[in-house]
Amino acid sequence: MFYGQGYAGSATRRYAAVHAGSRTDGASPHALVKILFDELTFAMDAAVVAERQGDRAKATEKSSRALTILHALESSLDFEQGGDIALGLAQIYRQARRLLIAGTPDDVTQARAMIAEIAEAWAQIG
Repeated sequence: MFYGQGYAGSATRRYAAVHAGSRTDGASPHALVKILFDELTFAMDAAVVAERQGDRAKATEKSSRALTILHALESSLDFEQGGDIALGLAQIYRQARRLLIAGTPDDVTQARAMIAEIAEAWAQIG
């Protein structure tokens, strides 16, 4: 698996830090990652909309949330068991963070497309 065995507990704590709510109660590790991907793409979409509407404060808030979720995903990777796949995911998460920090709607849209591919693959394996 790409995410560590202790992932359920650590992911729950990390996700709670980004306001997960009751969706995480009793969720499997696989389901927790799916929730993170859902919330991540939502935050990215909201950041783009806010930026295009000229609401810089909201765009910054949503980008910050997306960065927090990306950090939770990356820090939960199991590099021993996940091998090259975990390394590849870490590189993608870092690139997505760089794009989010750049902050233009095009950059955030590009980051979202990268994450959407991973999220779709994750949904298909579960």
